[in-house]
Amino acid sequence: MEQHSIPSTKVQRAMRFVKTGAQIGGNYIKHYSKKMVDPSTSKDQLHEDNATDVYNALSELKGSALKVAQMLSMEKNILPKQYTNKFQMAQYGAPPLSGPLIVQTFVKAFGKTPQQIFDTFEMKAANAASIGQVHKATLNGKELAVKIQYPGVADSIQSDLKIVKPIAFRLLDMNEKELDKYIKEVESKLLEETDYELEYKRSTEITLACQHIPDLVFTNYYKEFSAKRVLTMDWLSGLHLDDFLKTNPSQAIKNQIGQAMWDFYDMQVHTLKSVHADPHPGNFLMQADGKLGVIDFGCVKEIPADFYLYYFALLIPEVVQDDTTIQKIMLNQQIINNNDSAEEQQIITTAFVKMTNLLRAPFDVDVFDFGNNAYIHQIYALGEELSKIDALKKSKEGRGSQHALYINRTYFGLYSMLNVLQAQVKTGERNWKAPLIQFHLGN
Repeated sequence: MEQHSIPSTKVQRAMRFVKTGAQIGGNYIKHYSKKMVDPSTSKDQLHEDNATDVYNALSELKGSALKVAQMLSMEKNILPKQYTNKFQMAQYGAPPLSGPLIVQTFVKAFGKTPQQIFDTFEMKAANAASIGQVHKATLNGKELAVKIQYPGVADSIQSDLKIVKPIAFRLLDMNEKELDKYIKEVESKLLEETDYELEYKRSTEITLACQHIPDLVFTNYYKEFSAKRVLTMDWLSGLHLDDFLKTNPSQAIKNQIGQAMWDFYDMQVHTLKSVHADPHPGNFLMQADGKLGVIDFGCVKEIPADFYLYYFALLIPEVVQDDTTIQKIMLNQQIINNNDSAEEQQIITTAFVKMTNLLRAPFDVDVFDFGNNAYIHQIYALGEELSKIDALKKSKEGRGSQHALYINRTYFGLYSMLNVLQAQVKTGERNWKAPLIQFHLGN
């Protein structure tokens, strides 16, 4: 169903959340009424009803509110499955905008309607997500994809995050300082994502740097048909992950696509120090011949040099075997601090080394089987275990560098997609290790 308007003022958007709160309250009343009659009643229906009401509200608001839902859909160890299943729709299945709002955006950007610019323009969106939606168009015989940003998204980010913050506080179980750090980083990335001129620049730069990687397919972008809120590119064919798997591709094809995805991220992280930090199925298109299309560079994380030196050292066995070096890294990454007691530092360090050893597993072998579901479940189980350690919650300043938020998200998203793909990937070739070993151990 098309959406004909977006609540744009702070009051309108806040009232939409108030309405949702009332709906959730009603869901709890229904749940406990049923439980009085049948004490064995589970919370499954309650979670389903609440997830639907929250998702419908965020979908109507769009923008940063819906983007947070998209991010939470990837946090499978935080939310009940009813929420993650529903929020995954934010990746590429949100309700689209109606025609008049689309035309309005074009006239504001170019002084012309889309029909006056292109030979043909399909008013029905091909995909709709959190920040914008994509339409098919043609010009001079070429098929194009035109991404249009929802009206008012950029202007509402700060106020939206203030509204979402109490919800995130309950769901993520962070202390206030840690959540503030999280929200600040999310806000900076969301502001960048609403700047399609910046996305055009990053898209062309990363495409040029990564075009040599086998089995990757990128699109061409058109500056003359792009603006702050509109981005035009060649149409790229292919299927999103779930639809692709329904075609029953061979293991060889899945491995081929998985390898392209792994090599793409390896190049960005260790060579470009700038990474496509939004690895969810809505941003990739799989093709029958084993090629992988990349279609969205809205969320790109620049990796600071100092952060890189310390964060990725934890993925090297020689480094994590040295206790002094580990402590230096943990302090630098703000995982422990000097106000922690020796016992607390030990508890936290032991827990994070355990997590690091698990996340490092693909880097320690020549070929890694991401189809090993037990491995992915171990990651989520350990994440849940870490969230319950009291020492981690004690710090008033919060734990961890703000830069880790999107890098962690990138790797969790990558591992999760490769797991769903059930891909076996060559991961052992790592030329980036030697400089980090030398920096930390002086060898």
